[in-house]
Amino acid sequence: MVGMPSDETYRRLSYWLDSVPGSLAPGDPLPGDLDVDVAIAGAGFTGLWTAYYLASAQPGLRIAVCEAHIAGFGASGRNGGWCSALFPASLAKLTRMAGRDAAIAMHRAMQQCVDEVGRVAAAEGIDCHWAKGGTVAFARSAAQLERARAEIAEAREFGFGEDDLRLLTAAEAREHAEATDVLGATYTPHCAAIHPARLVRGLAEAVRKRGVAVYEATPVTEIAPGSLRTAVGTVRARYVIRATEGYTPLLPGLGRAIAPVYSLMIATEPLPEAVWAQIGLTARPTFSDHRHMIIYGQRTADGRFAFGGRGAPYHLGSAIRPEFDRVPRVFDALRHTLTDLFPVLADVKVTHSWGGPLGIPRDWCASAGLDPATGLGWAGGYVGDGVATTNLAGRTVADLILGTGSDLTRLPWVNHHSPRWEAEPLRWLGVNAGLHTMSWADRREARTGRQSRAAQVFGRFLGG
Repeated sequence: MVGMPSDETYRRLSYWLDSVPGSLAPGDPLPGDLDVDVAIAGAGFTGLWTAYYLASAQPGLRIAVCEAHIAGFGASGRNGGWCSALFPASLAKLTRMAGRDAAIAMHRAMQQCVDEVGRVAAAEGIDCHWAKGGTVAFARSAAQLERARAEIAEAREFGFGEDDLRLLTAAEAREHAEATDVLGATYTPHCAAIHPARLVRGLAEAVRKRGVAVYEATPVTEIAPGSLRTAVGTVRARYVIRATEGYTPLLPGLGRAIAPVYSLMIATEPLPEAVWAQIGLTARPTFSDHRHMIIYGQRTADGRFAFGGRGAPYHLGSAIRPEFDRVPRVFDALRHTLTDLFPVLADVKVTHSWGGPLGIPRDWCASAGLDPATGLGWAGGYVGDGVATTNLAGRTVADLILGTGSDLTRLPWVNHHSPRWEAEPLRWLGVNAGLHTMSWADRREARTGRQSRAAQVFGRFLGG
């Protein structure tokens, strides 16, 4: 297609897309006006899971997915590769929203999602390098260890036992990985390391085989009741689903619905087995620590480190541009942090660096829902924890469309409406002040060993 980016251009978006099998050239765009039963904006995990469960439950349903670039262009093809049970709203927050039982049900549903993703990948023959090794989050200072213990205490308060989350001693933590300065860790088995681009591209093929039309190179310009509008035609449908996550502010009327905040990653060259013998991560658990400024990593199936974190600025007006995907100072900081964790990596080459926007709602609570009167549905606001949450979203939205009175449609995030973000420049000032506060708090805690009161206060202000 004339004027469309090439396979090579899309491969530069991330290590994951660079290493995915098959061509990344865009498929056919929308040929013109179209009438279907369900129209979906966005061919990332959210849109594709929704299409997958709808087509599986009702094979005759006419479903069309419109994607601005290629399936997996956004966060689905650039994330950390954690298929985890993490949900952005805490148990305490969900309890305030909907009650204790609803909060527990939400987190149990997230745990089940991890295995559901693995089940579908196996059933569809999608080799996404699945390794359910859990997650180890190191405590590398007295303040981090205090937060780890508080996390365990909250889990126990809500009835989650050792099989769900447990506190590790320093020696037990080192059995997972030989990271530096480890005082302890938390460990949960409810996470799998995956190759996310293999999963999203495989999922796109799976829905196509079920008769779903996936139109690539078809940017959606407006979503309205009964119609999904693009530059080349309008898709008319009883149900119109928004699955645009961090790109949501680009749509008319949704500029303050989600704040697109960038997360960046690096990947190393493949490491020799002798180096991995010094590091560990043999079962490929995902890993992080209990700092405020989030980091996340995994050992890939081909023996690399894929490692990322926050730190890139939020851009005024929720701007999203390709040049924002790369911030050299953040890449340098990620390299420094990874080497600080594992000094044996001091001379290892970084082969890939990339980034992209993720969606943060004002109250840091993801949501999925459907307005039966207008037929408009949505899911998103995952705050970077979307690989498994999108699966729950797809099943939930499918059940809402089909009128299935399932347990999923009664979860507390269903039809939750987050408040809008503040107008600019207050949004820019607030989000970036939060990023600076969390970074400052980590430095202060490293010096003093005491928890930062400022980070706690600002976290509550941001709704996390």
